[in-house]
Amino acid sequence: MSPRAILFDVFGTVVDWRSSIAAECSPLLPPAVDAYAFADSWRNLYQPAMQQVRSGAREFTRLDVLHLESLRTVLAEFEVVLSESAIADLNLAWHRLDPWPDSVEGIARLKTKFIVAPLSNGNISLLLDMAKNAGIPWDAILGAEPVRAYKPTPEAYLRTADILGLLPQECMLAAAHNSDLAAARECGFQTAFVARPREHGDGQTIDLTSESDWTHTASTITELAGALGC
Repeated sequence: MSPRAILFDVFGTVVDWRSSIAAECSPLLPPAVDAYAFADSWRNLYQPAMQQVRSGAREFTRLDVLHLESLRTVLAEFEVVLSESAIADLNLAWHRLDPWPDSVEGIARLKTKFIVAPLSNGNISLLLDMAKNAGIPWDAILGAEPVRAYKPTPEAYLRTADILGLLPQECMLAAAHNSDLAAARECGFQTAFVARPREHGDGQTIDLTSESDWTHTASTITELAGALGC
């Protein structure tokens, strides 16, 4: 079955979160603090924060709030003192992430034939601001709030398909993370691996290549668009 919707993981697949966050942090940090190390430490708290929600230990909490809590933790770890207004603005750096060079063109090409939308753990305002800033031409911006679940729980995929009025098999998840694709396939989604071997910088050791027989494998989103006839 040809998919009707191409749904995208966003952080790492569509946008370069690491370089973007490091660039925003750098002017605010003391010279002795490496901006990339700070960005990595902030990102490392992403999954543990969401796990509190997935496990039921915490009610659903939007990602902006989780990011802010994590930022305060990392600031304390690095012994960096910022004003409350500076902390609030820095937390919004996730709303201003830069796309990978092929993302906007590739998504625009896919849009000529398919529904294109994020299937992300980001909240709607975050994804909306990001799209405006980067020029990402989504057909819809759903975010995590409508599904009240964080990937890789099945509800995140299945409720997104339902919101769009689609069967799971009519949806394809495009992602740079093999684990995300595995969870989507368990829910009946078609899958597309898009390689982002520099998501975590020069020392990246995970998700360098496709690790399963996904429906499609591509090195860029534009390459995926070509494979799907766009």
